[in-house]
Amino acid sequence: MSKSKGFIAEFKEFISKGDVMDLAVGLVIGSAFTAIVTAIVNDIIMPVVGLLIGGVDFTDLAIRIPNFFGGNTAAVIRYGSFIQAAVNFLIIAFALFVVIKAMNAMNERAKAAAEKAAAKLGKEVKDEKDKAEKTVEDAVKAEKKSDAEMIALLKEIRDELKKSKK
Repeated sequence: MSKSKGFIAEFKEFISKGDVMDLAVGLVIGSAFTAIVTAIVNDIIMPVVGLLIGGVDFTDLAIRIPNFFGGNTAAVIRYGSFIQAAVNFLIIAFALFVVIKAMNAMNERAKAAAEKAAAKLGKEVKDEKDKAEKTVEDAVKAEKKSDAEMIALLKEIRDELKKSKK
């Protein structure tokens, strides 16, 4: 029983990881995007292409191969559907290319901005460090000066005490 609880807990941990969730979201969005592209290709692009090349309906493009063994059936190779699928693929591949190119550009800009900010921050930290070191040096000098003044004052008091005892 404890092994199954460990297995279930491990499975829950696996499922709740960001990578798995990102993959699931990507698959759902990809499926929806594919349906949109398929509709655009089948209902908008291919009819226009068919008109441009002489009124051809790509869904009807097929080769019929008769049954050489005497039956009434024939094999149908629908190459028009293949052409539509190829156009779908090209549109999806182009869309992914554009999205990835945009993401890479954003990542490059973010990286450059981060490097610029790090360089600026490094300079500011160095300046602050230099200011702090100077402040410490000034404090040490002031303390040494005040020690010397204090010693001089104590010597005067000592001398005055000696005079008053005589």
